[in-house]
Amino acid sequence: MRVAVLVSGTGTNLQALLDEVHGHEGIAIVAVASNRPDAIALERAAQAGVAASVFPLEEHSDRDERDAAIADWLVERGAELIVLAGYMQLLSPGFLARFPNRVINVHPALLPAFPGIHAVEQAVRYGVKVFGVTVHFVDGGVDTGPVILQQAIEVTDARDPKQVLELLRPIEHALLTEAVRLIARSAVSFDPANPRRVIVGR
Repeated sequence: MRVAVLVSGTGTNLQALLDEVHGHEGIAIVAVASNRPDAIALERAAQAGVAASVFPLEEHSDRDERDAAIADWLVERGAELIVLAGYMQLLSPGFLARFPNRVINVHPALLPAFPGIHAVEQAVRYGVKVFGVTVHFVDGGVDTGPVILQQAIEVTDARDPKQVLELLRPIEHALLTEAVRLIARSAVSFDPANPRRVIVGR
């Protein structure tokens, strides 16, 4: 399975994919795209010899045109699964239509709680005792797509979002790489009786 990764920042989740699934079980990371030319994740792609390109919004007339350019570039590289790994942009409906049920995201909260940006900060302010990570399919909403995998961690007196993020990071890496492996093995499907329910085989 040929995987493309969209990134905006440091790329620790990309690195986990490169380390754990790239070149294993018939999985190859074939493209990395970013909206930011200064994203450290691009350096990780270069070090791994993976094709990378930047698509700044200001170089396109609007988001739809930018997303179409990204999609064209990914199709040229034969991408079959698109992984959002810290990609801090909403994808247009046109992009998602090019890859139906083939775009996944990792989110640092137990969805449907705390969608959107600054999820951990939201959760800390709310005073929750249990944090977690969700890997889900991407639909037209903000972190509203069907859940593939989730894992929780208890942090009873969380006050520093950065510390919570450090605790969640290895969970993000583990769940995201596992989701890619499962999809590559055709072990992820949808319940015909409820398209929101993802059935995960092992």
